[in-house]
Amino acid sequence: MASVPIPGKRFVIGVPYGWLILFFFLPFLILLYISFVDMGGDISPFKPIWDPVSGILSLKYENYLAIFRTEEGAPLFRTLYIDAYLRSIWYALCTAVLCLAIGYPFAYFIARSPASIRPALLLMVMLPFWTSFLLRVYAWKGILADQGVLNRLLMAVGLTSEPIPMLYTNVSMLIGMTYVYLPFMILPLYANLVKMDFRLLEAAYDLGTSPFKAFWLITVPLSKAGIIAGFMLVFIPCVGEFVIPSLLGGPENLMIGRVVWDEMFTANDWPRATALAVVMIALIVIPLALYYHYSSDPADKR
Repeated sequence: MASVPIPGKRFVIGVPYGWLILFFFLPFLILLYISFVDMGGDISPFKPIWDPVSGILSLKYENYLAIFRTEEGAPLFRTLYIDAYLRSIWYALCTAVLCLAIGYPFAYFIARSPASIRPALLLMVMLPFWTSFLLRVYAWKGILADQGVLNRLLMAVGLTSEPIPMLYTNVSMLIGMTYVYLPFMILPLYANLVKMDFRLLEAAYDLGTSPFKAFWLITVPLSKAGIIAGFMLVFIPCVGEFVIPSLLGGPENLMIGRVVWDEMFTANDWPRATALAVVMIALIVIPLALYYHYSSDPADKR
C-alpha cells in the first residue's frame, strides 16, 4: 500500500485545525477581547483597549473580579454568578448521571440485538432529532402542566384528587434535560458496546461468575471510553443550557446560561456577559484537557 504524500497528510490534519481556529478560537478571542472592555455609557462593546498615542493598554479586570466578589471588602465566592455556576454544574452532573443510568441499558440492548434490527432501533433513538428542539420542550410543558396530560391521567385513574405541581420545578427541568440529551449518551455507548467481544462474558459464565459480576468486571471496564464520551457530550452542553431551564424550570433554577442572557440583552453589559462566558468555558475546557493529558497513552504523545 502506497504511503500518503506528506503534503496530503498535512492537508488532512490541517482541515480540522483550520475549522477549530475559524469557528472556535477566533470567536473565543473576540469574547476575550470584549470581556476586558470598559463600555462606559456607550452601547457598542467593540471599543479599543489600546491607545496608540500614549501606548497604554486599558483592561477592565473588574468584569472578572465582580464574578467572585460583589464589592471591595465583601467575602469571596458569595455572588449570584458563583451560585449560578454551581447550580449549573450540579444540574448538568445530575442530568449526565440520569442519562447514563437510562441510556446504558438502551445501548446494551441495541448492541446485543440481532444485526438486522439494529438500524431500526438506532432510528428510534435518533427520531427526536427530526423535530424542533423547542417543540419537544414545549411538549413537556403540556405533559407536566397542572391541567396537562400526566395530571389528567393520574386524576382519571384515581391516584390523586387534585393536580400535582410538576411544572417549573427541579424535577420538570431534569426531566426535560434528560429527555433532550439522552440520545447523546446512548449513541457513543452503543458505538463502544457493539464492538465488544461478548464471548468474554460467556467465558466468565463458564468459570462460574455471576451475570452481575461479569457485567461489572468485564462489560463496564470495556465500555469506559463510551461512558466518558457520552458523559462529556451530555455534561458540557447542559452547563450552559438556556432554553430548558427558562421553559421548564422555576425562578429558583437560575443557571449560568440565563444569567449571561440577562447581562447581555437586559442589562446590555456585554463585557460582564462575555467574562461570564469565558469563565464558563474555562471551567469546562481546563478539567477536560487535564483529564485527557493524564489519561492518554504516553505512546500517543510521541
